[in-house]
Order: sequence, then structure tokens, then C-alpha cells
Amino acid sequence: MKTRRDFLRTALLGASATWTVPGFVNQTFAAMDQSTRDLATQFTTGKDGPILVVIQLAGGNDGLNTLVPYADDAYHRARTRIRKTEKDVIKLDDYRGLNAKMPFLGSLYQQGDLAVVQGVGYPNPNRSHFISTSIWETADPSQRSSTGWIGRYFDHACDGADPTVGMSFNKTQPESFGAMKNSGVCLSSPELYRWIHQGGEKSQAEEFFAQINQPEMHDEVDEPMDGASIGMSGGGRPGIIRGESNLDFLERVAMDARVSSAKILEIAAKHRSRVVYEGTALARSLNLVSRMIAGGLPTRIFYVSHGGFDTHNNQVNSHDRLLAQLDSAMKSFLTDLKEQGNADRVTVMTFSEFGRRVGENASGGTDHGQGSCLFLAGAPVTGGLFGKHPSLTDLSQGDLKFTTDFRSVYATVLEDFLKTPSHEILKAKYPKMPIFT
Repeated sequence: MKTRRDFLRTALLGASATWTVPGFVNQTFAAMDQSTRDLATQFTTGKDGPILVVIQLAGGNDGLNTLVPYADDAYHRARTRIRKTEKDVIKLDDYRGLNAKMPFLGSLYQQGDLAVVQGVGYPNPNRSHFISTSIWETADPSQRSSTGWIGRYFDHACDGADPTVGMSFNKTQPESFGAMKNSGVCLSSPELYRWIHQGGEKSQAEEFFAQINQPEMHDEVDEPMDGASIGMSGGGRPGIIRGESNLDFLERVAMDARVSSAKILEIAAKHRSRVVYEGTALARSLNLVSRMIAGGLPTRIFYVSHGGFDTHNNQVNSHDRLLAQLDSAMKSFLTDLKEQGNADRVTVMTFSEFGRRVGENASGGTDHGQGSCLFLAGAPVTGGLFGKHPSLTDLSQGDLKFTTDFRSVYATVLEDFLKTPSHEILKAKYPKMPIFT
């Protein structure tokens, strides 16, 4: 039978290779009074506040085949194989239309609940996936910020240390959630809110954390970790209570994980939707978001990802499929919210790290570009076209020049929807757009 030290050795030495630790353990519980906080207070209902759902279109979405300038001859000259013609779009006006694979978003636009922001980007753009995503997540093209724009919103506008103030359905915490006080929760599903083994041996993981919480394992006293202190470091790392042993720390965070996991499952189970969601990863994530909203979690921002938009090769079928999946998932989600009675408090915002080049490449795809478009959808939105569509002839190294700084979109969302000043979060003032009633 393994001893306590055997378990500790396995956990501490093998953690980096085999264990995924939920973001709320790493970055939020350490901000609380570790010994006395009642976990139930983390889950007080928040049924009146606005909720932002961020959908990352990961890989660099081709804005020109999403919002199609079907009447522009320059578009057709640049894309002889992958272009969309008039019959392939849902017309918004005599110049542009939405990709026909998004009929729900087209109807949402006609209802006045979809805002399409054109030419979104930032100065001195970067074509690296990693760097450009980081710029969008931190809202800092200078790349000097150590926190994310959403994390700064948590720090400035969200009182308390409730870890569910923000919830990400990603394998890793998005950089936008980086905060000094509370970085939210990262999970792929309620079940994965617990400590889990990446190789699929979930029962072994549960057994380990069950065993370290057994009373008989308190027979020895370990030395406290050097430099241990209460609270968080500036980077949002977990703190250790002074004098606390290695084992006590593991026991504490393990128990927090198990209790909170049960509560998340309980909340998610409250809602039984009549709306059918497709089996895509995005639809499953939005289904979970809808259940948590219905369950009354006090979450202000949910973050989900829809990947595959790096369409260098044979773009037409893959890009159309991805847009169709986005359309279907948003249809189910927004319909679900309406049935719940929560539609008036939720806005969905999409973003992608960059657009694609104007001209198609030799492989029937498009390469990394600059300006693109994004959507804001939901009952709080005033629908329409916002920003200026970029020129297809006045280009920047073959790319669309941005006409709308993405931080103007963030400022609009922060001030007019989330009702918080944007200057401290974005570190400057940016012009807003009349997107919210």
C-alpha cells in the first residue's frame, strides 16, 4: 500500500506531466481566507446582472468570406476559386452580405439583434497566431501587459473573490482572464472541474484525492514550503498559508475542488432545455453555458472557443462548415436563453486573432492577414453594420487595412453593456459605437 509520502512524491514530482489543475485552484482560491471561507457563498445567485459570452474563432477567420463584398469586382478578381457570388450570400445591402451558411445570423440581423463590426484590427498588426491572440486577449499591441482585458474587468468591477465570476470552457485559461485578484474558472465540462488525469484514468485521479483527504494520513508533519505566505503573488499564483505543510496545502485545494465540482454539477443539472443542440464542441460548450446561466451562477463572462479557422488549404468547404456550426450553436443558445427568460441580459461577442489576405493562395486557401469582422448578438444589441468596410484595392502588403480598433469594441461592451468605465481596463479612451440600446 502506498504511503502518504509516496502519494506526495507522485503528485508533486509528476504533476507537470500528468495532471491538469483547474484554473480556480491555481488562481482564485488562494485569494480567499483559506481556512474559514464557506464555499457556499461562492455560489450566490446573480440573476440580474449582464452576461457576456465570448466566442473565439481560433486560427484567423476569413472576414471576406464571412461578410462578403459580393458586389466588389476587386473581390472577385482576387478570389477566382474561393469567392462567394450573389447567390451564396444573405444580402445585407447592395454591396455586402453574410455567408449563406449562417441563416440564423441573417435572420437575427433582420430582427435588429445582430451587430456586424467591419474592418476590425489594431495598429502595426502581427501575423503570428500566438502574438496576435495575445494582443487581442490583453488589449495591448505593445505586448507589455501582464494581465488580460477581462481579468482587469474582474479586478476593477467585480467585488469579492467568487471564482465563478468568469468561466472558460477551454483546456487552458485564456490570457484575457489574467488578473491580479481573481482569474475565474477554467473547465472543459462540469466533470472536468475536478482534478483529472490527462491520460483518461479519471478513477485513479479521484482515488488519489480521496485518499489524501482521509484522516489517517495526518500522521506526519511536513516542513512548510519556503517563502509561503497568505494570498496571491502579483502574477495570480496560489499562496500557501504560513506554516502550512505540503500535505495540508494539497488536502485543502483537493477538497475545494471536490466540493466545488459537486456544486457546479448540481447547478448545471437544474436546467433541462427543450432546445436541441448539435454535437459539435462549440454547441456542447454553449449548452453548458446556458445551463449555468439558468442555474443562477453569478458569472459575468463566459469564454468558449471554436477552432479550425487557419484555412491555408482547400478553404471553401472547411470554412463554410465552421460558419454553419457557429450559426447552429448560436441559434440553439439564444433560443434557449429566450425560453429561460434570460435573453435580455446576455450578449454574445465573437473575435478572431486576424483576418486573411485578400488574394487566395495556390492551395485554394488564404494566408494570414490583418483586418476582419466580428459579431455581437443578442437581445441587448442594436443591430446593423458598424465601422467602415476596408478597401479591397488600398491594401497593406496584400491585406485589408483595419478601420476599427478592436479596443473600441471592448470599450463599447464594457461601458454600454457591462456598465463599467473602460479607461482603467483599456488604459486609454476609445470611441464607442451605438451598439447597445
